[in-house]
Amino acid sequence: MTVTSTSPATHDPRPRAGTAAYRRTVIALVAAAVATFAQLWSVQPILPAIATGFDTSAGQAALAVSLATGGLAGFTLIWSGAADRIGRARVIALSLLLAIVLGAAIPFSAELWTLLVLRTLQGAALGGVSAAAVAYLAEEIHPRDAPKATGLYIAGNPLGGMGGRLLAGFAAEHGGWQWGVAANTLLGLAALLVFVLVLPRHKTGTGAPARRFGSDDGLSMGQRLKAAMTTRGLIPLYAQALLLMGAFMAVYNVLGFRLTDQPFGLSQAVASLLFLSYTAGMLGSAMAGNATLRWGRYGVLTTATLLLLLGLGGLFTTSVWLLLATLLLLTFAFFCAHATASAWVGSQAVTGRAQAAAVYTLAYYLGASLFGWLGGVVYDAVGWNGTVALALGLTVLAGLFALRLRKLPAPEPATRAF
Repeated sequence: MTVTSTSPATHDPRPRAGTAAYRRTVIALVAAAVATFAQLWSVQPILPAIATGFDTSAGQAALAVSLATGGLAGFTLIWSGAADRIGRARVIALSLLLAIVLGAAIPFSAELWTLLVLRTLQGAALGGVSAAAVAYLAEEIHPRDAPKATGLYIAGNPLGGMGGRLLAGFAAEHGGWQWGVAANTLLGLAALLVFVLVLPRHKTGTGAPARRFGSDDGLSMGQRLKAAMTTRGLIPLYAQALLLMGAFMAVYNVLGFRLTDQPFGLSQAVASLLFLSYTAGMLGSAMAGNATLRWGRYGVLTTATLLLLLGLGGLFTTSVWLLLATLLLLTFAFFCAHATASAWVGSQAVTGRAQAAAVYTLAYYLGASLFGWLGGVVYDAVGWNGTVALALGLTVLAGLFALRLRKLPAPEPATRAF
């Protein structure tokens, strides 16, 4: 079967950068990113408080993050299938609504297992945003400007993550970990309202399947999944998501323990301030789109990986100021690499795009779940330096996988054969 898609020709009606529709779409998707990542990472800076409250270890407390990211990873393919049926924007809104309802219940957890179950379900609910957002931008924004829009959307990831962490840290300092979670649930609700009110409407419905360009109509889920797993270059890109996110989360999951322990001995609120390093992540994400136009995706990805290694190497320091500087560098580098790889998946997967984005997201959060938890286990066993060494090893492995992307040709968008 041969499916002919609409080529990104001169008369492509999708919005270009600078138009009102483009701005509204980007603002709405950034709001969705803020709502997602504020809630997903809300417990990370308050893991020491959770460990104290439930009288448990760093590794056990880290499950509050790892199970949420694991739930998100496990449901991305399910959400991607729903997005093909009811539209990506509807899936994003439903996903956020379910997560907010679950988030409202989390502060009432009296036992650790209850907290962990609710966090797993909340992560599963949030999977809808990650499964649909990049594919939505690839289909609704002009191909020339889609990488830039994707970079801006991904800049919303560290914005939400940083804001959620800071909000949780300060709220927990005054009212316990429960208030830290509750504050981010309210932030998620406000961001959901922005998404619903700002996103442009289409005659076929908000992001409905009929609106999609280069859609996979007529192809079965099995065919789309096969394309997502066999299209040249996608497997190495999935490896970037798994390994780089794993390295990043291994460090950030135990950062709160490192900062509140000796030699730093910071309070919960002051330790949370170091999550301001996520401002560098916003810059890295936003710059990635323009950088790839100048130097190519492989060049940007390789440079970001080298900078990430440099930043990780600086984490062995016992100076709080040098630690902040290295956090800024590694956070900038990670989100630059993530934005580049994510947009690359969106353009490389001309068939089964939603499924490719879902597999990338699955790998991304599987890395966060598995290696984020493992980072806590290593920290309990051998300390901070062991966790940093784990992150360095994962980053080197990601760089080796990236070598397969050096001469990756652009996909052929006009013809897709099955």
